[in-house]
Amino acid sequence: MFSSQQCTDGYEWDPVRQQCKDIDECDIVPDACKGGMKCVNHYGGYLCLPKTAQIIVNNEQPQQETPAAEGVGAAANAAAASGAGTGGVAASGMATSAVVPGGGFVASAAAEVQTSRNNFVIRRNPADPQRIPSNPSHRIQCATGYEQSEHNVCQDIDECTAGTHSCRADQVCINLRGSFTCQCPPGYQKRGEQCVDVDECSIPPYCHQRCVNTPGSFYCQCSPGFQLAANNYTCVDINECDASNQCAQQCYNILGSFICQCNQGYELSSDRLNCEDIDECRTSSYLCQYQCVNEPGKFSCMCPQGYQVVRSRTCQDINECETTNECREDEMCWNYHGGFRCYPRNPCQDPYVLTSENRCVCPVSNAMCRELPQSIVYKYMSIRSDRSVPSDIFQIQATTIYANTINTFRIKSGNENGEFYLRQTSPVSAMLVLVKSLSGPREYIVDLEMLTVNSIGTFRTSSVLRLTIIVGPFSF
Repeated sequence: MFSSQQCTDGYEWDPVRQQCKDIDECDIVPDACKGGMKCVNHYGGYLCLPKTAQIIVNNEQPQQETPAAEGVGAAANAAAASGAGTGGVAASGMATSAVVPGGGFVASAAAEVQTSRNNFVIRRNPADPQRIPSNPSHRIQCATGYEQSEHNVCQDIDECTAGTHSCRADQVCINLRGSFTCQCPPGYQKRGEQCVDVDECSIPPYCHQRCVNTPGSFYCQCSPGFQLAANNYTCVDINECDASNQCAQQCYNILGSFICQCNQGYELSSDRLNCEDIDECRTSSYLCQYQCVNEPGKFSCMCPQGYQVVRSRTCQDINECETTNECREDEMCWNYHGGFRCYPRNPCQDPYVLTSENRCVCPVSNAMCRELPQSIVYKYMSIRSDRSVPSDIFQIQATTIYANTINTFRIKSGNENGEFYLRQTSPVSAMLVLVKSLSGPREYIVDLEMLTVNSIGTFRTSSVLRLTIIVGPFSF
């Protein structure tokens, strides 16, 4: 009994018949023959013959030879012999075992094929190829690169697997039929007997930006601010403002980087990422008229009591006499820079009597009035602190003009420190001049007197303008 493993090449085990049967390669191998050849199957293999070829089967058997078969064989042999001598195609070779259609025999693994012109003669060996020789001492001789298998056939030696190749350690062994070859691994090239690394980076343009050569390969790198695209070659800009926005306030993406900017009122810190508040009040002393208050990202201006902020920076006096008049009915409200004061509506003192608003007259019928000014007029004014000097601040003028008289003007009282000077500007008027800078809050009461005499000295009179000057606490 034979098992499937005892069939030679070109056969397979038939479990029904319990014997080896031929594999029809012409049926199972697509395009077994090329170039217009036809496939002829026989036991253990197949032949590729011209399509016009005629198959002559030598079916002789040594035990029972038939004249017909012998005649056919003789004719074939003769044809082959004569063909070789007359210029016809004659060939003789050793083919693998084959079955010829119509012959009904089993050929040996060494069946002889002879050709004569268009006739092909297949001569079989009477040995039974299905039977493996039972004599273990039977050996066959194989070509270089092949070895005898356990089935007494020549099979390729895989020198790469067996380790019998002569490739260097830096080379790759590739097995071939009957031989082998040594190749360099990918990324290397053969130089002499050695495999040398191929510097891909020296052959531009492998990488978009930077190429890093490695043994047998390379990889691409991108500059900071870029990243490799999916093709591992191109560098694309990283939009730092999209994902990992490190800016504290505003982020602007630029090619290969980004910049941070701050909102108004802030400035970039030393790390170029965070924003620090700008203390505008420290950088400039001219932002506000009175006081600058720093706030996150901005500043605001404040004004002292009695003032209000206008146009965000300027201080303007609040007229309390119009908004919150707190004076009594018998008082009049006088507004000044930064505040207000209440003065009596009737400022006259005996022997003076009120004749009109803020005007007191001493009656001529009263003996006490002979040595007193005929009239006293009360006036009020406000000036800012630290006003520039010299400065004209108040003008007085005679309201009654007498014929053939001379008017002279003087500061009667209230100028003990010499802050003021009275300059006569015409026969009937004079200008009060501030000659020393004043700081408030402070109140000055200055009596300005006009003396009137006639040309012969028989008439003499005087009148006083009592000027109350209120100096505000600030220069605005």
